[in-house]
Amino acid sequence: MKEPIQVLRSYRITEKASALNAHLNQYVFEVERTANRIEVGRAVAEKYKTKVARVNILNHPGKRKSGRAFGGYPGRTNRRKVAIVTLAEGQKIETL
Repeated sequence: MKEPIQVLRSYRITEKASALNAHLNQYVFEVERTANRIEVGRAVAEKYKTKVARVNILNHPGKRKSGRAFGGYPGRTNRRKVAIVTLAEGQKIETL
């Protein structure tokens, strides 16, 4: 079993993530690409001492880019995996 620090990379603060948090009690985390739903749920429950009701996983492929950032040569941005974690009724993460 992986440690929570190995599974959870960062908390995502975006406009959509803020709306999910305010209305549906959902939190968005960037996670390691090899992590699955069970590992993410356990990591959030252990790290933040909450009950997790559901975990949804999204895989974002890297985009093709070309320009100054890549020295004029074609390249790609990094792939990433995002988890949307729904907490049980009455649960909340206070430390974010």
